[in-house]
Amino acid sequence: MNRATQRTELLRLGFVDLDRALADLDRLGPGAADLLALLGRTADPDAALRGLCRLADAAEEEGESEERARLLAAVRDDEGTAMRLLSVLGASAALADHLATHPAHWRELADPELGCTRPAAWAIRAALLDAVRDRPDREAVDALRVEYRRHLLRLAARDLTHHLGVDDAAAELSDLAAGTLDAALAVARARLGEAADGVRLAVVAMGKCGGHELNYVSDVDVLFVHEGDERVAARLAAQMMQVCADHTAEGTIWPVDAALRPEGKAGPLSRTLASHQSYYERWAEPWEFQALLKARPVAGDLALGRDFVAMVAPMVWSVADKEGFVDAARAMRRRVLDHIPAREAERQLKLGAGGLRDVEFAVQLLQLVHGRADEAIRPPTTLSALARLTDGGYVGREDGDALHRAYAFLRQLEHRIQLHRLQRTHVVPADEVALRRLGRSLGFFKEPGKRLEETWQDHRREVSRLHQKIFYRPLLSAVARIGSDEVRLSSEAAGARLSALGYADPQAALRNLEALTAGVSRTAAIQRTLLPAMLQWFAECPDPDGGLFGFRRISEALGRSPWYLATLRDEGEAAERLAHLLATSRYCTDLLEREPAGVRLLGGDLHPLGSAALTEEMLATGGRQEGFEKGIRAVRGVRRRELLRIAAGDVLGLVDVADVGFALTRLTDATLEATLQGAMTTTARARGLGEPPTRMAVVAMGRYGGFELSYGSDADVLFVHEPVEGADAHEAATFARLVAEEVRRVLAAPGPDPALVVDADLRPEGRQGPLVRTLDAYASYYAKWSHVWEAQALLRADAVVGDPGLRARFTELIDPLRYPAGGLTDDDVVEVRRIKGRVDKERLPRGADPALHLKLGRGGLADIEWTVQLLQLRHGAEVAGLRTTQTLAALDAAAEAGLMTHDDAATLAASWRLATRVRNAVLLARGRAGDEFPRAVLERRAVAGILGYQLTETDRLLDDYLRVTRHAHAVVDRVFWE
Repeated sequence: MNRATQRTELLRLGFVDLDRALADLDRLGPGAADLLALLGRTADPDAALRGLCRLADAAEEEGESEERARLLAAVRDDEGTAMRLLSVLGASAALADHLATHPAHWRELADPELGCTRPAAWAIRAALLDAVRDRPDREAVDALRVEYRRHLLRLAARDLTHHLGVDDAAAELSDLAAGTLDAALAVARARLGEAADGVRLAVVAMGKCGGHELNYVSDVDVLFVHEGDERVAARLAAQMMQVCADHTAEGTIWPVDAALRPEGKAGPLSRTLASHQSYYERWAEPWEFQALLKARPVAGDLALGRDFVAMVAPMVWSVADKEGFVDAARAMRRRVLDHIPAREAERQLKLGAGGLRDVEFAVQLLQLVHGRADEAIRPPTTLSALARLTDGGYVGREDGDALHRAYAFLRQLEHRIQLHRLQRTHVVPADEVALRRLGRSLGFFKEPGKRLEETWQDHRREVSRLHQKIFYRPLLSAVARIGSDEVRLSSEAAGARLSALGYADPQAALRNLEALTAGVSRTAAIQRTLLPAMLQWFAECPDPDGGLFGFRRISEALGRSPWYLATLRDEGEAAERLAHLLATSRYCTDLLEREPAGVRLLGGDLHPLGSAALTEEMLATGGRQEGFEKGIRAVRGVRRRELLRIAAGDVLGLVDVADVGFALTRLTDATLEATLQGAMTTTARARGLGEPPTRMAVVAMGRYGGFELSYGSDADVLFVHEPVEGADAHEAATFARLVAEEVRRVLAAPGPDPALVVDADLRPEGRQGPLVRTLDAYASYYAKWSHVWEAQALLRADAVVGDPGLRARFTELIDPLRYPAGGLTDDDVVEVRRIKGRVDKERLPRGADPALHLKLGRGGLADIEWTVQLLQLRHGAEVAGLRTTQTLAALDAAAEAGLMTHDDAATLAASWRLATRVRNAVLLARGRAGDEFPRAVLERRAVAGILGYQLTETDRLLDDYLRVTRHAHAVVDRVFWE
């Protein structure tokens, strides 16, 4: 074969560096070209050929030319030896290095029985113990590493060449780890000498080693059980760990991790059986029992280890009954996701979405839920457990087989990634060279990188789909026949699974599922498609039961609407948003039940509409109706829709708390504008008037004027009118009163839409005074009778609805009152403080905790708002920035003007924002307003979720609130009272 033909053949076989390959073939001598076909079947032909040359050179250095000749002859003459050796050299640079350092080990791969015989665990253990027996310490540690890699070399060759099942490879790796731990323990005992003789020490493997499914390179999770002197046991355990992890001239093996022991790294390294029992019975968290699912004695005193496993087993299989089990299971998965570096998220094979951990987590949770009553599904190995779950009917046959295939592929890919450098990694490389090598190692010889990526992504998607389906679809089978090939859970098993997933009333949930899926209609069929995903989303929220019941109510109202189920089926975001709202917010659920068509909104933009667009829509919608009453019902319908938009955006974390206040205020502006115009037109027509005899305006007050409305807030207002030229004053006053009364009546009237209470009690003389006054009457009153508290109330006055000219004139009238020239007198400051002290003392409800009252508590809304308002009254005349109705804007202006430090302003703003967010979240969660930090567990969890905390972090939310308000209260003491 000439050089040109050789180069063509090398390219076809997968070589890249053709010149180097030709030179290496020449170095190997006659007959080397006969190896090309076998080299072409390796993961990296270039690396395999280079490795063979390097090994031949090393063999010659160690055993002179005869050893080199024997090696090359074996490779040329024995296809089995050649294939095993070249496959290892092409797939693992680390094992190629090992062979170059210990060239005699190539003979291990010449064993004709290697491909068909798996070594027994006892034989592996005996060989490793023999390697360290009667050797000096340092020599024993190195000998253990060499013997470990000798076994690893044999396993890798079988894995790469003889189609070893991934479960068999993982089991053999686990046996190798167990033998290594025993040998390391023998070295540790030799180090301690006679002191260790009286101590029994068991090494119990956890995680993958315990489950007989270890990777090529992994931390080996263990815990220790002893009898005898605790200090000696701890030293023995620590020395054993050190023997495995230390770096020597022969490298390292792997770290031994004992962090899963009771109390983690803060607890003693080893405990007695009684100490373990006491801890697990009294203090252990549910996740710790899930970690014990795979516990297996592997080294040391195996009888003591078996006693430990027997002791914890009943606790492990009853953990699903424990309070907090669902939260703990969620927390474990969440901790995994939180620890994924952002740069690795899309390439994570183990921890990312559709990765190995999704399969393992799903299988373990199903085992814990159903293994209480069915011992057959308790195997610790993932694939074995999945097979038992499938055979037992807990997972569908097709789903179980598909998940098995996906998991086996992902584990095999993980093995190939780690085998290359014998490094602990779970990230699929992105560079073409590595992808090509990995693809070829898995049998993809044509376009290996591309096919590997496609296959991997296909399996990821399949795992993500099945992870959801195997949990939730079988639940439907308990209440509906969904196909002969589907799992059919008993109602008891389905109830147990629902309970474990967080449903408080599983039987009610099953009734709701039955109502949704019964029958053979197209609607029922679509529901059966939707519900597995919906059930998962409900289970991730504070109130799964409420979410499912709300979904049933809405589905019954809209089930025959052609767009409803199609929208949820085809627009995944809309369905997920709906599930989140229904299982989190009773307020949103109530709005949706009032008008289920609001579901349409959830697939679109949930940011609030602007004021001009809202006003235009309300005026147009109301104007198209026949009669004022129907027009206002249409206006209220628009308001209900926009309340849902704002609330949904708030619950889903899409809208800032300040933007919520602005949005609700602008929505109220538009509602009042449309209603005022309609009421004036209708009243004029009813009184036989061609035109209204007076101009009218509505002045926002209180939280409405401050752009700080909440969902359940009344609209505090003042009504003002100004007779048109030539109009009768009495007629104008009567007209204005009738219009104001009509506005209040139609907006507060009972109906399918949330009422808007228009409260005019802040008017001069309160309820005893006239409902509407002229501009001159306001001027006269304020000139004669106004008090400092009225000036304070006017700080929030914002004339926003009605005649623009009248609104401007009213603002001109009140500005000198609320921003007095020269500020407040000393007596006025004393009066403001006196009133504040009285409010603090008298208005706090009996039995309320002052630290937890959102409005009147220490560092709460009232503290901050009164502090800001006192600064506005004192300095508003000279500081333009203080002339605003908004608390946060006034705080910024006060800091800029030097009236308080920027740090103090930030402290008050943080407390105001947090108290407002909690107050809004309380209403969203329970559907009614509340001014106290929630006490009920369900409400507190919902509030935590709405505020962006994890559902289990209610204590952290409370701690944050107390800390923020405590700091704010200290600022109020300095700024308001001093």
